Amino acid sequence: MNKIKRVAIIGGTHGNELTGIYLVKKFAREPNLIARSTFETIALLANPKACEIGKRYIDIDLNRCFLRQDLENPNLSSYEAQRAKEIYHIFSSKNTEHSDLIIDLHSTTAHMGLTFILDSRHPFNLRLAAHLTSFYPNLKVLASGTQNEDSSVLRSISQLGCTLEVGAVAQGVLDGTLFQQTEELVGTILDCIEADNQGTIPPVKNPLTIYQKIQSIDYPRNESGELQAMIHPRLQFRDYEPLNPGDPMFLTFDGESVLYEGKSTVYPVFINEAAYYEKGIAMYLTQKQIVISQ
Repeated sequence: MNKIKRVAIIGGTHGNELTGIYLVKKFAREPNLIARSTFETIALLANPKACEIGKRYIDIDLNRCFLRQDLENPNLSSYEAQRAKEIYHIFSSKNTEHSDLIIDLHSTTAHMGLTFILDSRHPFNLRLAAHLTSFYPNLKVLASGTQNEDSSVLRSISQLGCTLEVGAVAQGVLDGTLFQQTEELVGTILDCIEADNQGTIPPVKNPLTIYQKIQSIDYPRNESGELQAMIHPRLQFRDYEPLNPGDPMFLTFDGESVLYEGKSTVYPVFINEAAYYEKGIAMYLTQKQIVISQ
């Protein structure tokens, strides 16, 4: 693979996720924090209008605007659709000779801890993830897509795109511990890229654990779309923990448990994420996989 020549650290894709917003602002004020010798580093606020008013978005979710057909559609004129096209033209590297890496900073109300999300299993992505988990044993690696699959999320415009998702933290709130952990993790990613460019990064011998998304699950709803149940107390705050057939998933307002009816153990993530109520997602189910990075 060609050396990485440019890294984009992006915050404020959602205007109410303050960790990424204030980290990007800090990096813009103090560019020496993210400067490395073998590549250019750019700090970008993705959705400045939403950030100004502290809302997730102005018209539509910016992080659902990056499907190729939408980026090429001149009739999509919402603020986020236009902003997505601007970002795409700056950072897309899927069809170019140079290599860019996007680090999209997010926070979640779910109990996700530190999570490194990949869209593809490019060998560099796996190598980077393996190194990060060797430094941060509690870091989880989540694979959200399939290689070469068209995706609507911002990180997908780069073959090496990734997301740092941290939580739990409420929308519109800063958590000092998570802020510092995210800043440190960004610095480690940049150091790993630098070492990889220089050919000095050591091999990682330990296998890498990846949580692969397999499906989303909505809350039980009636014909009008109203909620009929909530996350079961035994499942709340148990992201990345095993959910076995017959375990409770939801609790109706009458106190009845709704059980998981799958045939195999899965590992839920983004459990009860506040922003996903409007998307009809109560959680994602994942499979736990062990891979060897190269």
